[in-house]
Amino acid sequence: MSNYLGRPKLKIPKTKSEWIWNIIGYLCFFGSIIVLLYVWRTLPDKVPAHYNAAGEVDRWGSKWELLILPFVGIFIALLLSILEKFPEIHNYPNRLNESNAEQFYLQSRKLVNQLKNICLILFSLILVESISIPLGWGAGFGIWFLPIALIGFGLPILLGIMRLRRIK
Repeated sequence: MSNYLGRPKLKIPKTKSEWIWNIIGYLCFFGSIIVLLYVWRTLPDKVPAHYNAAGEVDRWGSKWELLILPFVGIFIALLLSILEKFPEIHNYPNRLNESNAEQFYLQSRKLVNQLKNICLILFSLILVESISIPLGWGAGFGIWFLPIALIGFGLPILLGIMRLRRIK
């Protein structure tokens, strides 16, 4: 069976790594929401609302702004979960054919899965840090956050592209 792009529609079971990434990503994400709910009443009215490239708070806002992070995280998770479900609509090179479609789909789906869960983990870290600072639990991200976030996204993309290039 083919889709509107003339590509085969295949049913490929989730891999163990996809399950592990999902467990880690969703546990971190929902764990951070539980922490937010647990400390909500004790949070001051002003909490960190934005960080600069050095990881320092450069804007304070209402604690209600913290709700933006879970909602954006849910939106990203839903959107990327839909993309995971339909790997045949992803962008592929012209060499995609019936014999290598399963390899392309699997590698592309795994990359989307990793990026979805890295997003959830990063949103969790930002939410917990934005809770920790006003409660006196932490001093801020520091200079390490931006490089780790860039590596966290860049490395899977680079490795995923390399794996896709090896498919004949």
